Amino acid sequence: MNIDIVATHIAYADESYYTKERYRSIAVVTFAAENHDKIKQTFRECIESSEIREFKWAKLRQARERFAAFKIIDVAIRLAVCNHLRIDVLIWDTQDSRHQIRGRDDIANIERMYYHLFKNVLQHRWPSESRWYLFPDQNSALDWASVQDYLDSAGLTISINTDLFGQQPFSIRLLHEFQILQIREVVSAKEPICQVADLFAGIGAYSYLTHSRYMSWLPTEQGQLTFEFGSNTNVSLSNSERERFCVIKYLNERCKNHRLRVGLTSSRGFKTYDPRFPVNFWLYEAQRSNDKAPVKEHSG
Repeated sequence: MNIDIVATHIAYADESYYTKERYRSIAVVTFAAENHDKIKQTFRECIESSEIREFKWAKLRQARERFAAFKIIDVAIRLAVCNHLRIDVLIWDTQDSRHQIRGRDDIANIERMYYHLFKNVLQHRWPSESRWYLFPDQNSALDWASVQDYLDSAGLTISINTDLFGQQPFSIRLLHEFQILQIREVVSAKEPICQVADLFAGIGAYSYLTHSRYMSWLPTEQGQLTFEFGSNTNVSLSNSERERFCVIKYLNERCKNHRLRVGLTSSRGFKTYDPRFPVNFWLYEAQRSNDKAPVKEHSG
């Protein structure tokens, strides 16, 4: 993939658990465009050295995928602490007051979550004059191709006086608020950075979905016994749970080692206490009393 010089920054995005689970998430990996090829090659070598064709959180069920996740985490954190990239994950709870409404439109809600994430990251964590190319996974819940078509057809003919805080199309807000110049859906298997977004989106939501089971497993992993968990713990865990719990533990330890201010235990899932840090997990909470998830429109 050739990156046009007009873009100053790049964003890769992916989603996880967006169809049925209580906790759902989106992740975006961002960095300066000039570093794109080097970062892409670094992650490609990392994944290929694990002897897997593609890393997918949903397929993490055995040791090979677990070790691949360890390597991706090591590289991602090393690049993050050197300020070469950011990883931001937005998680939301479909059972909170914002989302527990009749007729909730989950696709429109994902658009809003992307908007909040982009506003936090693209506007506040990178230079304000940045111009972006966005590369989402082609298996996204959103029809990014249609969003790009809208941008192409509208272009700069849209009035700059448009009320951007009103009910404007998602694509218009991307163009004017975030300077996203192009959106190109990518095949995850061919784009290692998209696989990084997949890992962090997956582990972000999963850390909340399984927190109680993870905390019960942890003492047994550390050679301790608990009355709550008992001796049948290993029997009750699936291979997928065991491998993913190991990855949660590994990421938590690496974040602690690098003092990234990422919590897990008291927050009952990954949460970064200062969003300025380059590995940022954010559990979304309603911003105001009327901040409610969108509902589906019903024709008359």
